[in-house]
Amino acid sequence: MENTNLHFKTNYAASNKIEPFYKGGKVQISKDEKFIFCTCGSRVNILEISTGKIVHSIEQDDQEDITSFALSYDDEILVTASRALLLKQWDWKQAQCTRSWRAIHTIPIASMTFDPTSTLLATGGCDGTIKLWDIIKQYCTHNLKGSSGVVHLVHFHPDMSLLQLFSSSADCGIRLWDLRSSLCLCVLQSHFSAVTSLAFTASGDSMVRYAVEGVALLPEDQDLSQIGVQNHDLHFITAGSKGVLRVWEASTSRCVYTQTLPSATPPAGKEGGETHDGDDPRSLTYLLTMGASHRVAAVTAEHNITLYQLPALSTQQQFVGYNDEILDVKFLGKNDSHIVVATNSCQLKVFELLTNSCQILYGHTDTVLSLDVFKKGLLFASCAKDKSVRVWRMDEDSGQVVCVAQGSSHANSVGCITFSRMKESFLVSGSQDCTVKVWDLPDNITTTTGDLVGLSARVTEKAHDKDINSVAVSPNDKLLASGSQDRMAKLWSLGAPGAPGAPGAGPALLGVFRGHKRGVWAVCFSPVDQVLASSSADGTAKLWSLQDYSCLKTFEGHDASVLKIVFVSRGTQLLTSGSDGLVKLWTIKTNECVKTLDAHQDKVWGLHASRQDHKMVTGSADSTITIWDDVTEVEQAEEQAKQEDQILKQQELSNLLHEKKYLKALGLAISLDQPHTVLTVIRAIRQSEDSRDLLERTLLKLRLDQKESLLRYCAVWNTNARSCLDAQAVLQVLLTHLAPEELLQYQGARGHLEGLIPYTERHMQRIGRLLQSSMFIDYMWQKMRVTGSSSM
Repeated sequence: MENTNLHFKTNYAASNKIEPFYKGGKVQISKDEKFIFCTCGSRVNILEISTGKIVHSIEQDDQEDITSFALSYDDEILVTASRALLLKQWDWKQAQCTRSWRAIHTIPIASMTFDPTSTLLATGGCDGTIKLWDIIKQYCTHNLKGSSGVVHLVHFHPDMSLLQLFSSSADCGIRLWDLRSSLCLCVLQSHFSAVTSLAFTASGDSMVRYAVEGVALLPEDQDLSQIGVQNHDLHFITAGSKGVLRVWEASTSRCVYTQTLPSATPPAGKEGGETHDGDDPRSLTYLLTMGASHRVAAVTAEHNITLYQLPALSTQQQFVGYNDEILDVKFLGKNDSHIVVATNSCQLKVFELLTNSCQILYGHTDTVLSLDVFKKGLLFASCAKDKSVRVWRMDEDSGQVVCVAQGSSHANSVGCITFSRMKESFLVSGSQDCTVKVWDLPDNITTTTGDLVGLSARVTEKAHDKDINSVAVSPNDKLLASGSQDRMAKLWSLGAPGAPGAPGAGPALLGVFRGHKRGVWAVCFSPVDQVLASSSADGTAKLWSLQDYSCLKTFEGHDASVLKIVFVSRGTQLLTSGSDGLVKLWTIKTNECVKTLDAHQDKVWGLHASRQDHKMVTGSADSTITIWDDVTEVEQAEEQAKQEDQILKQQELSNLLHEKKYLKALGLAISLDQPHTVLTVIRAIRQSEDSRDLLERTLLKLRLDQKESLLRYCAVWNTNARSCLDAQAVLQVLLTHLAPEELLQYQGARGHLEGLIPYTERHMQRIGRLLQSSMFIDYMWQKMRVTGSSSM
């Protein structure tokens, strides 16, 4: 049952992050097929396949980019090469560098590989040379010269008794090296472009070379009839520039199977709508086999890693290595189990939060700018620079997403979109053409399984004089708000939604909200009150009355543009995100910024709260997506437990003092880290009988850490005339019974002792003056007695 008591939120904590882990370069899978190794700038990240989490990150101390790496066949040794011409050997499971040495190459290493025994390492340099290293004895064994240009591929023959190495360089040939004589035995010339991949049969008698992107041999002991393999002859898979996997029969050079990809319109070329192979974001760069689990891994030009399951080559998992700039992000699915993300590309990405596995949705032909999810969480809409809007539906059971509707009638980029709130009856879009359009949705939009539904705009309204950045529909579907670069937000009546042609069906202007000094980035209706929230490039967020369009409150705190704003805590609090990389939590009643969250390094374009109001998600231009949990109740429970514990300990302390168990009382007071309470115990000891010996016995029985705390407290007590005598009494015991060397080992002891000196000198001077005054009074008293006795 839902809790009806209203609680203000006080804090969020990051519970999950989706960060860049692969920005191009080499990818390698461990032999046990549990981890993926890939480069990301100056790091090699190790991704656990089962969870999608980065479990280790190997980073260069000098922050130089890693140009290549190799993992040994036994999964024990990782070697990296950087632009600083250093080779480093790592114990990757502990993220520790065990050895480093200078590569003899004159310019950076482009490729490297281990031999099957994990004892020899071959490195191919951009200087055209190949060097072999004995990892066990730690010296260079061979220096092979003769390659033309960059050596971008090195590969040992699987039969190490032959001692042969294959390499390929910029001259498109494959060189075979005899490691006994260090001579090139032959050069295989049959390609007109660089050879990017080699694959050997199990016997080592045959080799497949591929000059486009990647090649992998298929297992011969498995039924692969689903992908066209009808006999036990040699078959292999190739990966090409169009992102399609093909299966070939080696003996006949015949393609027996071509993978069918989900339909997608290719991105338009730069001139005249022409398209090029290199423009296809699905273009593949690597192909890796995972024999134990009967899978194939493919790496795309957009840094996505897809795992296909044999025998059907069905997509099993997909990881996104680099998201580029995050433009929008929303929770999706039952119980907010997924998020849908718009990045600086024409694809949408749907992440399953449990595994970080991703679906990539194709459909738009230019950058997707904005998203909105219907309240039930299974239907969402997107809009893009391609002037179109699309509606997508997630299957509740499988989690698969398909596009169910599409509309295109704007004259410019569509920058914002929003759903109706009560039922899936319409959506509203705002564009750089300064218009808003209302699109009616068919009644069967949630169940249709046929062809893509074509949407047509019920009405178009010229709403602003500049780009429209945000649109929002009120909770009752009767009002529409729009925010624009013209510094204004406007309120519109939507009339009768879903009734095309009815009187008042189109937006009718009700009022204008004026007050922002720069463009309005976002608008949002309160879920409970008659107010509208807006955020602007002037660094402020404002609340407006829907009755008289006046500004009710202004929230100032961001140092730059406020890009997104949402209501939380049933309309009593606000979340804002800005160009300063900060997310702020505000309490509306007090205008107070309750919490500032700093987890991003760039503009936070995406901000969304979960339907249950216990989570939020943020997406930034720094390519990072952060999931935040509301930890208010957890922190309050911890604070309450802490207070209860303090009360119990205070009571126990009072009992110990009453029973004159001073050692336990002093130890308990120090554990509470309350200097005043410790001072109370010291005074109680000094006021008892035989106080000096008792204080000495008690202090010397304390533990080392307790004595450290006591010395720190003394430095504070000594600054006050009321407590300086107690501090001096403690110091006398410590300085008398502890050797200087032992005392200086205490944490911060030198600073505490230096701080004691000036105040101690001041107290001595004060006591000296007091002693002089007392002697003068004694002298006067003696004189008065003498005078009195003589007069008698």
